[in-house]
Amino acid sequence: MSIDELIQYAVSESDNVACDLLFRLIGGPTVVNDFLLSLDINDISVVATEEEMHESWDIQYRNWSTPRAAAQLLSKFKNKKILNSTYEYLWNVMTKTKTGAKRLKGLLPERTIIAHKTGTGPENNDGMTSATNDIGIITLPNGNSFAIAVFVSDSYETMETNEEIIAKISRATYDYFLNKK
Repeated sequence: MSIDELIQYAVSESDNVACDLLFRLIGGPTVVNDFLLSLDINDISVVATEEEMHESWDIQYRNWSTPRAAAQLLSKFKNKKILNSTYEYLWNVMTKTKTGAKRLKGLLPERTIIAHKTGTGPENNDGMTSATNDIGIITLPNGNSFAIAVFVSDSYETMETNEEIIAKISRATYDYFLNKK
């Protein structure tokens, strides 16, 4: 499998095996975490692989981010302050994300351009889902764009409800920026 295929599976389809293979190729989560810290984005921690997170419920919480930090990372990407040489490639991969159609994209106009990445955590025996997330860059009809990160954490709601929460926040934000003078 090529690196291109691994990236497409990891981003566009949220494939955890592909993610872990990419972690191995670059030297592990520590390399990613150090890169994020070098960008002065401090409210993100990447310390465990997908495989490690599936070993124990609590390990997944060692990887975390605030929505603000995730949006800052996306803004740096969109403004080509990071990953500039691969910008077009990664933008294309992110706009082809197949997962989470009812999340950030859920209530937006059909032809809205959105480059995004979803994340979904497991559900425990009590019916709590650890994470239903979507982060992305949404392009408005006028060509302007904004970064958004919506995390629904430790929810006892259904997946449909969690996705609806994300979609409503996305739509409200879209409308705000669309009508901002």
